[in-house]
Amino acid sequence: MAKKSKPLDFHSKWRYAPAPESSDHVELKTSYGLFINNEFTEPLSGKYFETINPARETKLADIAEANQADVDRAVKAARKAYDDVWSKMPASERGKYIYRIARIMQERARELAVIESMNGGKPIRESRDVDVPLAAAHFFYYAGWADKLEYAFPGKPEVRSIGVAGQIIPWNFPLLMAAWKIAPALAAGNTVVLKPAETTPLTALKLAEIIRDADLPPGVVNIVTGAGATGAAIVNHPGVDKVAFTGSTEVGKIIQKALAGTGKKYTLELGGKAANIIFADATIDQAVEGIVNGIFFNQGHVCCAGSRLFVQEPVADLVIRKLKDRMETLIIGDPLDKNTDIGAINSKEQLGKIKRLVKIGIDEGGTCYQPSCSLPSKGFWYRPTLFTDVTQASRIVQEEIFGPVLSIQTFRTVEEVIEKANNIPYGLSGGVWTDKGSKIFKVSSKLRAGVVWANTYNKFDPTSPFGGYKESGMGREGGLHGLSPYVNLN
Repeated sequence: MAKKSKPLDFHSKWRYAPAPESSDHVELKTSYGLFINNEFTEPLSGKYFETINPARETKLADIAEANQADVDRAVKAARKAYDDVWSKMPASERGKYIYRIARIMQERARELAVIESMNGGKPIRESRDVDVPLAAAHFFYYAGWADKLEYAFPGKPEVRSIGVAGQIIPWNFPLLMAAWKIAPALAAGNTVVLKPAETTPLTALKLAEIIRDADLPPGVVNIVTGAGATGAAIVNHPGVDKVAFTGSTEVGKIIQKALAGTGKKYTLELGGKAANIIFADATIDQAVEGIVNGIFFNQGHVCCAGSRLFVQEPVADLVIRKLKDRMETLIIGDPLDKNTDIGAINSKEQLGKIKRLVKIGIDEGGTCYQPSCSLPSKGFWYRPTLFTDVTQASRIVQEEIFGPVLSIQTFRTVEEVIEKANNIPYGLSGGVWTDKGSKIFKVSSKLRAGVVWANTYNKFDPTSPFGGYKESGMGREGGLHGLSPYVNLN
């Protein structure tokens, strides 16, 4: 029998020196109005709300709260721009505008990354290296399709835009989700009314400034801010022809019910509870890094997070030990510090939800492990957490936590893990780790999930479609599939 290795000792005095990213170059206004017709205007509601830095609990700006009349203004502006300008413009010219937006985003990438981390709590390394470049890449990608729609849908005699798209995005990837929604809509010839999440509106409003500076015709993109009532006003507005929503399954069901019988097109990208499957023949160290990336990336605020880990029995003890060792090395703290691995939880409300579900997991008999890291005294923080001794019936296994919490189960056979992985209301994503290509094909083809990664996790590309099954929603975003919801084919 092989000799067991000792757990690693991380209690040395050696520490990384602070490496903060400067925010001196960031320009934020004290208050932001609604972006309608390429201008920031006062809300008819007369109301504003604060947006804060979740790592410091400090105010960043006052944000306009749009009511139904404000949304009506935005929709009418979008309709006029569609009828008079955007739908009549040569497609190649539309592509130039979209390309220009992408270039300006690249030029202002550093400012966008810092604002994304300040307003959302995510580490600057993620904002800088993932969110902002990928957002710009989506605009570049769809700029190329603007004048090639007949090639995107071969065999169709006519490809027509829909009209006005109402789009509602979440707080976990504010800029990236705005790009996912706006870029294909514009490329297909539609105009847009977008509502960012109330806790993270700042990069969407910075994008509004970029759109204005790119000289996009007034009314083509309108951005209205607010909470649930603002989103409901967009969904129910008779002038909106298509609704795109990314967010919780609960809200998605409400939207689907509201749209039933209206004839409006819609896409829903909702919650997830992905299975990350580690087979005994996997490269274990690589798999452990994939587990960490799968669940602790963006503090677990990821709809496709690998929050259910299935490890084959022969390597379960080894994987869990290595995972605990790796968790001890994770740095939690200031999102603007380049050393930080895990930033702040997005809001006080989300932190409360995470704590409640973790307590339920402990009360139901799960064994909870957290590393011995310290947390800042100010802000919203939660240690990376893993649970063992859980079952398929455990609430923390079945419910989306949307935080840095991982549940671990073991399995013996391929058939067993496929059955366990699919025994969930969601079907958004999954991961498979093995040296055997045939096993990858077998498992990925039987997982009821829209996206399955093999020997990696959380890899995105604008050319690849993304979306789910069951309670994870309907429709696809990204790639050619992402154009389909924004066109009528005859």
